[in-house]
Amino acid sequence: MNISEESRNAGKELRHGGITQEVIAAAIAVHRQLGPGFIESIYEQALAVEFALQGIAFVRQKPIPLFYRDHQIGEHRLDFLVEDKIIVELKAVERLENVHFAIVRSYLKAASLSDGLILNFSSMPLTVNRVRRERGFEPPDLQS
Repeated sequence: MNISEESRNAGKELRHGGITQEVIAAAIAVHRQLGPGFIESIYEQALAVEFALQGIAFVRQKPIPLFYRDHQIGEHRLDFLVEDKIIVELKAVERLENVHFAIVRSYLKAASLSDGLILNFSSMPLTVNRVRRERGFEPPDLQS
């Protein structure tokens, strides 16, 4: 799938399609400007700038506590939490492995969220993968 197809189909499998499309468009803008070859932190910095320019609400390096049997055993920092709804994990690797998807699903579980994106900036074109929490999970309705 090329970039234009990816952007046209953005968000079809995730609950928050509009936000997903905005995130993917911002990532495509960064990738077009920088291209592949930089380390992940460079893309993270550039994407934070692009999110801000586009008016996309985000938290960078959001800490998520990790629990085992009601005991906090550590924490993870998300690359981005967008609109308090979507985890965005950045990679700058030759190719994505199954473990990358498993890790994002673990982050989704720890954050009680359902949707995530993995963006691999080392590929040409930009690789965009949607990640959903395991079947049967329904996020809590925080608006009630």
